[in-house]
Amino acid sequence: MQNIHDVAHELARALKDSEQYRHYKEMKEKISQNEELTAMINDFQEKNMAIQTQQMLEGKLSEEMMEQVQALYQIVMADPLAAQYIQSEVAFTQIVSDIYGIIGEVIRFE
Repeated sequence: MQNIHDVAHELARALKDSEQYRHYKEMKEKISQNEELTAMINDFQEKNMAIQTQQMLEGKLSEEMMEQVQALYQIVMADPLAAQYIQSEVAFTQIVSDIYGIIGEVIRFE
């Protein structure tokens, strides 16, 4: 039987070698060269996180917050580089989420 830590390190290497991670990292480097675009994306992500937190805690969203994030989303996605970055981030995040789901299925207690 393999050592669990060795398997975890192997998984980490596989993630780092994945096309989704490499593309995400490349896009992150490109975005970081543009301070204005970086600030706009960070603002969008902070507001998006606030919405998700509000929805989890209160079960509802304020209309004002939703409108702000939707407007900011449209602005961010209008920039091709920002849109590529967001799409690459979503693709990589989906892989990580899938892995959490797989692990969660195995360790779920009944």
